[in-house]
Amino acid sequence: MARILVADDEKDMVVGLRDNLQFEGYEVIVAEDGEAALHAATMESPDLILLDIMMPKIDGLECCRRIRQAGFTFPILMLTAKSQEIDIVRGLEVGADDYITKPFSVRELLARIKAALRRTGAGKGLSRILRVGETTIDLIKGKVERGDESFALGHFELEILKMLVENAEQPVERNKLLDVIWGLEGFPATRTVDNHIVSLRRKIEPDPKHPRHIVTVHSIGYKFVP
Repeated sequence: MARILVADDEKDMVVGLRDNLQFEGYEVIVAEDGEAALHAATMESPDLILLDIMMPKIDGLECCRRIRQAGFTFPILMLTAKSQEIDIVRGLEVGADDYITKPFSVRELLARIKAALRRTGAGKGLSRILRVGETTIDLIKGKVERGDESFALGHFELEILKMLVENAEQPVERNKLLDVIWGLEGFPATRTVDNHIVSLRRKIEPDPKHPRHIVTVHSIGYKFVP
């Protein structure tokens, strides 16, 4: 099950969130200030963070900014007692994926969490670390290690890879990749997917011209072969 970091300096709030999340089956990590949250985010590798804006030492906005600067792509949901639009906009600008304003219902929060995890593939059986032959891929950071070489996956490369891995051994249509990842209607540029596949192969495959793991399925799309 997914691991969730709860970062909030209100003890009653933390206890309530922890109990409800654990009841739903999540593993919960707790941080009571911004410094602790930043440390836990970078060292504990959570699948999602609930991050309060108003925290001591480092506020949630700065914490979010530093997490994104470090290259972490897991979902961040901002918790705020403020309802002003500027706080919402600032949170999204520094890399938050969603926000929820206190007071909120547990049911609404759980729905937001499930939606965010569903978008990233967390909690669906995807391990953080994927090993493909001699290549090791961190599906949270989007980092690839192959021998002495290291590569960073772009956002769309990472999303394509996750979707192929979720459907391992099964062909995934180009149009489905476009629809789910880009949200394109009418699919005006199927070459968009092909170009990202070429880039992925260069970073993952030992011999990109003769791929063994990201395989073309003629007239359909691609499939992932472990």
